[in-house]
Amino acid sequence: MTKLHIQDVQHMYLTTKSATTALEHINLSIEEGEFVSFLGPSGCGKTTLLSIIAGLIEPTSGFVTIDGENIGTSVPNIGYMLQQDYLFPWKTIKENILLGLEIRGQLTDKTESKALLLLKEIGLQGVGDLYPHQLSGGMRQRVALVRTLAIDPAILLLDEPFSALDFQTKLKLEELVSKTLMTYQKTAVLVTHDIGEAIAMSSRIFLFSAKPGKIAKTFTVPSILRTLSPFEARQHPVYNDLFMDIWKELDQLETH
Repeated sequence: MTKLHIQDVQHMYLTTKSATTALEHINLSIEEGEFVSFLGPSGCGKTTLLSIIAGLIEPTSGFVTIDGENIGTSVPNIGYMLQQDYLFPWKTIKENILLGLEIRGQLTDKTESKALLLLKEIGLQGVGDLYPHQLSGGMRQRVALVRTLAIDPAILLLDEPFSALDFQTKLKLEELVSKTLMTYQKTAVLVTHDIGEAIAMSSRIFLFSAKPGKIAKTFTVPSILRTLSPFEARQHPVYNDLFMDIWKELDQLETH
């Protein structure tokens, strides 16, 4: 079943002196429970498209639907996880993860218990009374993930959430996020510059060209890799073949 549908989306940034086309003729559909990646050079409109999906900006033309509802006429139930964790330093970890529920008026004993259980499931049992400065960067990103999932979003948007972390922590979080989203059967869109990350975590990869941003090519990740964890997928020979295919396409896009 189609969860997210993007129909002929175009977007321009206008100033008093110029008009810049950021996105042109974007068409794609994402199925429920699917994990896809947007990959491409800087300036290709990946984050702009993510912002349009989130309902933060309106496209110049075209439309986006989630579960068949146009996001222009409703408030989408979106979870957004960014490169920075944006935890409030004066609030405890428990207060941080419950904030989204509180703002939405959805904080009950049941939703609180569910959020705290998720915190335990991702290995952060006993940190609820601590403050963000008392946790490592990787632990804070895990807290950010719990806060995002606590509102039970229809779609999870991930805008380079691991790029500020060291490589070992990044790999561990890839494993954790992939497993968690699979367990909760969440639909997710990842924006990344990392080819390996896109392959290890996605079922499909949309490769964007820049100026204006277009979908240049779509890669389907082989089923053998999708049965493996992100760490295991990186060790498989098929991973290397796909990596080189995407690398060559990306190199050609950047050359031209």
